[in-house]
Amino acid sequence: MIAVIIAGGSGTRLWPLSTPCYPKHLLKINGEAESLLQKTYQRVQSFADTVYVLTEQSHAEHVVEQLPNLDGANILVEPTRKGTANCTIAALVALGKKHPKDEPVFILWADHYVRDIEGFSHSIQIAAEVSKTENKIALIGVEPDYAATGFGYIQKGSVFDAKKFVYNVKSFQEKPDYQTAKDYLKTGNYLWNCGYFIASINAFEASMGQYAPALLSNYQKLLAANKDTFDKIYTALEPANIDNALIERMDGLLVVPANFDWIDLGSYADLHKVTDSDECGNHLSGDAIEVEGVENSFIQNEEDKPVIVIGLDNIVVVNTPKGVLVSRKDLSQKVGSLSKRLSSEKL
Repeated sequence: MIAVIIAGGSGTRLWPLSTPCYPKHLLKINGEAESLLQKTYQRVQSFADTVYVLTEQSHAEHVVEQLPNLDGANILVEPTRKGTANCTIAALVALGKKHPKDEPVFILWADHYVRDIEGFSHSIQIAAEVSKTENKIALIGVEPDYAATGFGYIQKGSVFDAKKFVYNVKSFQEKPDYQTAKDYLKTGNYLWNCGYFIASINAFEASMGQYAPALLSNYQKLLAANKDTFDKIYTALEPANIDNALIERMDGLLVVPANFDWIDLGSYADLHKVTDSDECGNHLSGDAIEVEGVENSFIQNEEDKPVIVIGLDNIVVVNTPKGVLVSRKDLSQKVGSLSKRLSSEKL
């Protein structure tokens, strides 16, 4: 199996800890020794024969620094951000020049938080086996444990393989409202779409030919490009999301419910869930922090400048050389859209 770790991202949802030049997959969470990217790399090394990282030019140097043992030829650099569909086909073009086209390719993201490495490996290997046997694209879906409105959902269809807990995909659902999410949770037939998928290059090509001819055309343009023309052709592509461009258009998809814990870390509320907290539910990180009457809050100080917080609950305070964030924790998913209002120089 080949693993391709997509290490892109705009660095806005956890601003100011992350920035466009230093997105969240480069961050070390909860005082851990490795970044999210490094931990993702370690996870896939346990079962993948070959590992690639596809990153974006603005922070490629940081990826090289964090993964010194990864062969430089296995670090693929996207000239500019063009969405998950285009970076996926760019990776397939690179892989097709070095590997058999019937070998399973596992596409995953660098910024997810997973602790159960054994369960992760088990689920991915089941998906890879069924993908190779059936020459189909297999997805991984996460069993929801609360009524989440921030994720898309995969509706399970009929059982494809009862022994391995593999299902046919019945439908995809966009991010629902809260009542709909509660209904999904009650049925037990819906999985969070974590964006992981596995298939051979042959299966990808056949799927694009049947369901996404525009994406196939872009793929063929990149296949025909040489070193001098690849970046120019890629830069001219229209941005596209892999779910909209291909996955959600398809019939015959398979899904394996994840046998591991998974957190997307899409907001500071998510980040707070995986960080250590004191008896008041506060995560305090950095020097020169003083709090009184504060509960259930995430406070991080990356400067010598003192930070004092008094009498507040459910808040986020982050101070870095790049900026200061103060937010209600339950509204911290808005950080991404607000940080995008700032110019790239200020980010």
